[in-house]
Amino acid sequence: MKAFILAAGFGTRLWPLTEDRTKAAVPFLNRPLIGYSVEYLTSFGIRDVIVNLHHQPDSIRRALGDGSDFGAKLTYSLEEEILGTSGALDAVRDALADEDFVVINGKIVTDIDLREAIEAHRKQNAIATLVLKENAAREHFSIVEVDERGWIRRFAGFPDAAASQAAAGETSSRVDAGSNTDTVPLMFTGIQVLSPRIFEYIPRCMFSHSTLHVYPQAIVDGEAVVGHVSNGNWYEMSTLDRYLGASLRLNRNNGRSIVAGCDCSVDDGAEVKDSVMWDRVVVEGGARVKQAVLGDDVRIPAGSVIERAVVVRRDTVREVERGEVSGDNLIVAI
Repeated sequence: MKAFILAAGFGTRLWPLTEDRTKAAVPFLNRPLIGYSVEYLTSFGIRDVIVNLHHQPDSIRRALGDGSDFGAKLTYSLEEEILGTSGALDAVRDALADEDFVVINGKIVTDIDLREAIEAHRKQNAIATLVLKENAAREHFSIVEVDERGWIRRFAGFPDAAASQAAAGETSSRVDAGSNTDTVPLMFTGIQVLSPRIFEYIPRCMFSHSTLHVYPQAIVDGEAVVGHVSNGNWYEMSTLDRYLGASLRLNRNNGRSIVAGCDCSVDDGAEVKDSVMWDRVVVEGGARVKQAVLGDDVRIPAGSVIERAVVVRRDTVREVERGEVSGDNLIVAI
């Protein structure tokens, strides 16, 4: 099989970490985030991989090269104008027209069993099989409704904000096929197995989005757009809060509370807790840092207090969209 990794997005919700690189090239536990997607695919024997590019494309090329370090053979699809999640497939339809293929977002880390999804796809002769998960915390992910066969009925709105807060201590119940207000909503993980028949629904040479323009029409036409529910681990890094939370959660599994890149130093008398430091970060004596992300070459001055914030060097940012400039740093609250 072949695979396609979506990596063209601007990463606006991860700004300012995406000022000088695209979202999928942001370091996660000291490795480029997209590297996890490539290795995930190769772990299931999928080595022929296409990656689409748009925002800061060279950051992905630097991270992946030709793919050989990850056990893959990579091809890049550069979009001069961003094409959307299905418009991106249109640009490479000739390369994917021969057999079923996998599409995955380049902003996730997961151990979901892809083999099971492929088997479910083939068993139902589906045009598309989307890997779903229970959204027990009712985070801000679109609700996916399925019928008694497991076929997707529609992509609904987002979970109620009040319900999301109440769900923080909620125990997940098993989702039944006819999703209703008493069951845990399902969400799309960004992992999908597609038949080449899907290209009959993807418009040519224009922007289009899979869950808005393609799958809904296929559903109306009676095609098998299947939801395969998985209980595997899955982390998505599209916001600063999710990025920090996933970094700390997985790092704690290794018995650590701090992620530190190359050539970082924490002076005597400084305190750093539950934080991520990229490369060449210096925290001066007396500074206190907690639940923060410190970008490349950031220096935290003596006596500073940084909490629940992202800090990057001001000179790496062209325009300050939000946050506060403090000396050489730009500080953006999480």
